[in-house]
Amino acid sequence: MQAVDLPELKVSAYSITSCLGVGSADSFQGILDGHSALAPVGNSLGIDFSCYLGVVDEVEDCHLPCNLRHYDCRNNRLAHITLEADGFADKARCAVERYGSHRVGLFVGTSTSGIAATENAYANRQSDGQLPAYNLHCTHSLGSLLEFVAESLGISGPAQTISTACSSSAKVFAAAQRHIACGLCDAAVVGGVDSICLTTLYGFNSLQLISSLPARPWGRSRDGISIGEGGGFALLERVQSGDKGVRLKGCGESSDAYHMSSPHPQGEGAFIAINSALRAARCAPEQIDYLNLHGTGTPSNDKAEDRAVTRVFGGSPWCSSTKGNIGHTLGAAGVIEALLCCMALENSAVIGGVTEADLDPELATSKRFVTHTKEMAIDHVASLSLGFGGSNCCLIFKGI
Repeated sequence: MQAVDLPELKVSAYSITSCLGVGSADSFQGILDGHSALAPVGNSLGIDFSCYLGVVDEVEDCHLPCNLRHYDCRNNRLAHITLEADGFADKARCAVERYGSHRVGLFVGTSTSGIAATENAYANRQSDGQLPAYNLHCTHSLGSLLEFVAESLGISGPAQTISTACSSSAKVFAAAQRHIACGLCDAAVVGGVDSICLTTLYGFNSLQLISSLPARPWGRSRDGISIGEGGGFALLERVQSGDKGVRLKGCGESSDAYHMSSPHPQGEGAFIAINSALRAARCAPEQIDYLNLHGTGTPSNDKAEDRAVTRVFGGSPWCSSTKGNIGHTLGAAGVIEALLCCMALENSAVIGGVTEADLDPELATSKRFVTHTKEMAIDHVASLSLGFGGSNCCLIFKGI
């Protein structure tokens, strides 16, 4: 199968919020320093099992602008914090002025949106079972984040929410690239936000996928994930002559539909997604200098991913997972990890991931798993996101 000829896009601006801090600099510096912001869950959530979470404390003190208060929920507060960090909102609004609001697309990923607002409503229902008044559409709805960001930035072009579990905000890059290639828009804001909620915590715990210790991707004794919350946004534009900076080279997607929550044992979907991305980017496997693994820290997921990566790359490239640093941010993981890859390119560094001292010797890629950041020249990087139901996405970026 031949790759569709899609344009390279420059990553003109971006912002990240994670439990390591608000703004890209804090998150990236925490990664460089090998810091983990995962902490034991407190009593405030009232859950009846032990786990570690990556919480963004600044959300508690966030107040939405008056004209956007009807969107008030934890998820949209987290989106607002991320949009305002790094001057991203101003840069995006400049693009809107430059191209026209109807010529800028918006593509966002989330898995649970503002479902915590509904959880809170049920927790505070009246004695007759009636829920207190709250705005379901502007909080819980999967379209809430999309509408909130569109109103915040003044975007009226093509807009889409993608909710494919943990690959959600990786696939937004592919959606934006296709829309720009088709001439439906000239630029796009892409992003993803997911926030802590009980539905996620109890759901993953029912699947026996949550560890009582901090997540240990690729570790010998890994036994589950740690959930985090966070957000990320990027502005994508066509490359103009003389442009410098990081470029999105290619995207690869697959849907193996092997199982609702378990990966294909041989990582078949991941294998297809990686190869599709390489074809789209016109890259050979040996050109990839660093791979950001999905790396959740569950025994079966890491094993399946290792098999897929080994089938494609053999003994290279360098790789790591940042989920031991910031937790699994679910629908926001794709964009956050993609942008960490962009910063790795800009800073000539292969980023390390926090895990345990003993890596699993049965995982072939353990020999190339980086636990401490390595300063070195890198040219191409890839980020891999694998979602429930076999929804997968691989992104390849290049530094210029």
